[in-house]
Amino acid sequence: MSLLRADQTLTTNSYYAATAPREQVFPALQENVDCDVAIVGGGLAGLSAAIELADRGFTVALLEARSIGWGASGRNGGQALAGLACDPSEIEAQLGLDGARRVWDMTLEALDLIHARCERFGIDCEWQAGCLSLATSARKARKLHEQQMQLQRGYGFETTWIAPQDLPRWIASPRFHSGLHDGRSGHLHPLKYSLGLARAAATLGVRVFENSAATALRPGAVARLSTAQGEVRARYVLLAGNVYLQGIAPLLERRIMPVGTYIVTSEALEPALADSLIPSRAAVCDTNFVLDYFRPTRDARMLYGGRVSYSTRTPANLAASLQARMAATFPQLEGTDVAYAWGGFVDITMNRAPDFGRLPDAGADRSFGNVYYLQGFSGHGLALTGLAGKLVAEAIGGNASRFDTFTRIRHRPFPGGPRWRTPALVAGMAYYRLRDML
Repeated sequence: MSLLRADQTLTTNSYYAATAPREQVFPALQENVDCDVAIVGGGLAGLSAAIELADRGFTVALLEARSIGWGASGRNGGQALAGLACDPSEIEAQLGLDGARRVWDMTLEALDLIHARCERFGIDCEWQAGCLSLATSARKARKLHEQQMQLQRGYGFETTWIAPQDLPRWIASPRFHSGLHDGRSGHLHPLKYSLGLARAAATLGVRVFENSAATALRPGAVARLSTAQGEVRARYVLLAGNVYLQGIAPLLERRIMPVGTYIVTSEALEPALADSLIPSRAAVCDTNFVLDYFRPTRDARMLYGGRVSYSTRTPANLAASLQARMAATFPQLEGTDVAYAWGGFVDITMNRAPDFGRLPDAGADRSFGNVYYLQGFSGHGLALTGLAGKLVAEAIGGNASRFDTFTRIRHRPFPGGPRWRTPALVAGMAYYRLRDML
């Protein structure tokens, strides 16, 4: 079963879909189109690239297999965070400290880019500043404090340490030991943001096609992308479909794995109760490898994510199990009904670093180098996808220096091949779950 089909059952009860009505519907591709750049994927990376390319004078056609924001871009936890999913030491080992600093600074630019686009295009994405990273034990707190000092000394990034005695002022939960507050990061309504970017792209002349899955890519000096009812011919192609490319680029699929992540949203709470849970209204995530993440919504609900699946199978009793996790974190919410429960798949890499580059096999006798890709955001892409689209546009426009900083990060395929890599990952994650409990 394809991920597109397996994922369909996870979209029917989304809080985001219920609170962000689609006011604009784009047609399916039913003709042959010529353009400068063809983009596969109507999520944040593809939409960001489309806007940046249009600003630079390129003609752009964007193909989305379902509807804009249908994938992870419109269903994620809504946390827009500085940094990458991997530890900075992973990037330092590959690029050196100076290269790692350049990457870090670009992740801060990614946050600024959200604000700039919302202001420019009038997008109300319900931005709320602040993120809390919380440790569940003294041992994990020591590790978190070491990471804080590493970012402060090596990258000049300032955060506020929260000692155990001060933690009740930040969160009304018995589960956590201590933590830190990052005022630069924050959270938003990801589907409202995605739909706003699509409207912006269309006003800039981007031709957006929904329900137009790319079925084949034929590289060349003029690349061709086929759909069920049409074809796009372009000088450049950007593959931004992540785990949903489904056969378009097998070379890329070996380097990412689909991981299911799941979220519930409570019924509307009494405003006083909602305000008391996280007084700063910041987003929260714990420091476990298999982590919980949660945040308040503008309409006084608790949005809570935590369960993951490395087998692509949706966990049984999803709403009830996540409600139990939410109540374990906030006993005040014991017995609170879950109004929405949904999920989706994110793409992870072996080292949790993003995987950007160009396809090498673009012709029988030579490489044209005109097929770009963005993938491997590893659950940390709400802000970074926007910057990634900007970097691709810079590269296509003739300045690839910043894009190539990311292409220097090396990636390995997941072991086990198509048949055994998922069982191997499931077994590996059992070890990390056990470690999280210690």
